[in-house]
Amino acid sequence: MTAVDTGTRPVAPAPRLLSQPPAVWAIAFAAMIAFMGIGLVGPILPTVAAQLHAAPVETSFLFTSYLAVTASAMFFTSWLSTRIGTRAVMILGLSVIALAAVGCALSPSIGALIAFRAVWGLGNALFLSTALASIVSASGGRSEHAVIFYEAALGIGLAAGPLLGGLLGEIGWFAAFWGTASLLAVGVVALLSLVRDPGHAAQRSTVSAPFRAFADRGLLAISVVAFLYNAGFFVTLSYTPYALELPAIGIGLVMMGFGVGLAIAGVVIAPQLTRRFSVVSVLFWFLVAFAVTHVLAALSAGSRPLLIVCVVLLGIEIGAVNTILTEAAMEATTLPRAVASSAYSGFRFFGGAIGAPVGTALAVFGVGAPYAAAAISAAIGAALLFALRRLIGRADHTARLSERATAEDLTLGDA
Repeated sequence: MTAVDTGTRPVAPAPRLLSQPPAVWAIAFAAMIAFMGIGLVGPILPTVAAQLHAAPVETSFLFTSYLAVTASAMFFTSWLSTRIGTRAVMILGLSVIALAAVGCALSPSIGALIAFRAVWGLGNALFLSTALASIVSASGGRSEHAVIFYEAALGIGLAAGPLLGGLLGEIGWFAAFWGTASLLAVGVVALLSLVRDPGHAAQRSTVSAPFRAFADRGLLAISVVAFLYNAGFFVTLSYTPYALELPAIGIGLVMMGFGVGLAIAGVVIAPQLTRRFSVVSVLFWFLVAFAVTHVLAALSAGSRPLLIVCVVLLGIEIGAVNTILTEAAMEATTLPRAVASSAYSGFRFFGGAIGAPVGTALAVFGVGAPYAAAAISAAIGAALLFALRRLIGRADHTARLSERATAEDLTLGDA
């Protein structure tokens, strides 16, 4: 006897956020460790400068080499992942980061340290370009849950990285890198053990696709805004450890507050606001707030308590802008998400690569000068966003459409 199809199907209960397969937890853990590497360096910069006889501008190149290589490699990650698979690229990227961390720990000079941070940037590009897509592929729940996992990993990593750097930096600057390398090794083993290949071939991308993507004026407009914003963002990361004039653990605690604010804003505040208001409008006002807070930081650079308050506020603003910018970039174009993400991410990371050394070098004009430069960069970005809002207005219309359904649609290049 055969069953009769009545045309109705029982409604399955919505999967809980934390009811995820082990593979999702493994990728989220690895992502958290990878993001820790971004803020890890901050608290140990003064120690590195003192022990390796380097000027502050030289230590800012620990961000520049990392970001420049990350940006350059991002343009090619979509091409590589469609040929060897997202899992292979993700594991390769995390392995490269682990080896680079060991190289950093063993570096005898500032030049060697900068070089290994560049290798770290390559691994970072390979891993981050595929981690979210892999989480979505492995997730047993809805894709929106996978995004929350990824954003939470980003926030926790950026909060824990400075704290780890500060704690281990009390032992020696090299200890921070050894600690990170150990955690990365655990992450690699977890990925190899728990993450399986999706089992389907992705549509192949061409090497030139991310470069041709800038013919889309909406994507180009939001990428230029992101470039200017990132320039200011990495002034905060590279210069603040010097402006605070605290020991490594003190810098780590302050930057942990920065990271906690970033996590809360990225996972909770920004999504709530963009569900109620225009994506472009919310982004504009956060960029304005970002510029104003940098002005306040410039004026209060001589007062440590006021500067600490400004740094934590900047963390909240950066968390919101990171999330909203990525959403706007992905929704402002009809290009495939993997291609748009590769192009946008590469362009924006170059902003940080330039902003870190240039901003730090401006300290010769006064302790508040780097923050003033960051404020100007952010203000120009906000002005451009307002002037070009028609080009990226599509984000306001499409951001509320159906949720992204495939791993390729959810590729993210944010950091």
